[in-house]
Amino acid sequence: MATRTRSSKKSEQVSAEDVDIETENDSEEEEEEEEEGRGSSKRLRQNEEPSMYEHIRDQRMKENQERMQKLGLLKLSQKLKTQHQNPQRRPKKNIDDALPSRRSSRIMTLEPVNYAENKAKGREEGDSSSKDSKDNIEIFIPEGENPEFYTEEQEKLLGDSDTIWELGVDGCDVDGSRMYDSIRGETCHQCRQKTLCQHTNCNRCELSQGQLCGDCLYTRYGENLLEAIENPKWTCPSCRGICNCTRCRKANGWMPTGNIYHKVSKLGFKSVAHYLIQTRRTDKSLEEGSGAENVAEEIPQIPADTDQNRAIRTRRGLRRS
Repeated sequence: MATRTRSSKKSEQVSAEDVDIETENDSEEEEEEEEEGRGSSKRLRQNEEPSMYEHIRDQRMKENQERMQKLGLLKLSQKLKTQHQNPQRRPKKNIDDALPSRRSSRIMTLEPVNYAENKAKGREEGDSSSKDSKDNIEIFIPEGENPEFYTEEQEKLLGDSDTIWELGVDGCDVDGSRMYDSIRGETCHQCRQKTLCQHTNCNRCELSQGQLCGDCLYTRYGENLLEAIENPKWTCPSCRGICNCTRCRKANGWMPTGNIYHKVSKLGFKSVAHYLIQTRRTDKSLEEGSGAENVAEEIPQIPADTDQNRAIRTRRGLRRS
């Protein structure tokens, strides 16, 4: 009995599954029929719409052709098409190099002009004119609060150089522009710029006022940076009392000079310091009160045991390392 009941249950399950499959197949067939009906209706619509459009289009084309035939435009268009051809290239003329060049008979008798000689003559004339124009060079420095005078002792403190310093090379890139660096660069006392070029170190004060770049040292004081570095007894212009930077001149009651190196060199002076001291020198001593007391003021020396001196020496040691 148990086996019969099991077989009956299995048969019922199989029949139920068959019914479900049949219903699914019927639904799929119905969906396919609906899609086919929709597709056929779309095709009919598409077939109807182009047919009407083509009918109207054919009618318009026929009307246009009839009008063109009446006006004779078709024949003209055919003639224009046949006449259109590629343009013919003109043959190049062979120029004979042996033939003489066409020149005017008036020019044939004249000698050709050599422009290189004219340039050389112009340079010579320019040099002579520059020599004659030294009298026309004017250097204007405004007057300050105090009169500017220098003594013979200060003239003896002017520097000199055995070799020429080339400007725009040290601390400059390939284009000649200076390389600035606010972190690794050192400040020049004269131009106040932090650059990567070499700087001097004063053996007397050991302060930042003793740091000068090579270009400023040569143009403002006529000294070579390499010679100053090799000299163990070299002292900065501030310690010598001949510094002409803007800050020191204002402290002395004088106005800044500006960029006058090119004018000064044309006049025959070696540097700006040579021009200032040699043109403003007085024979009076400082004790007579000639007004040059501000020039000869010496910087007080700092005792060796002070904290300030230790800090300065430490900074200098780090800078050299």
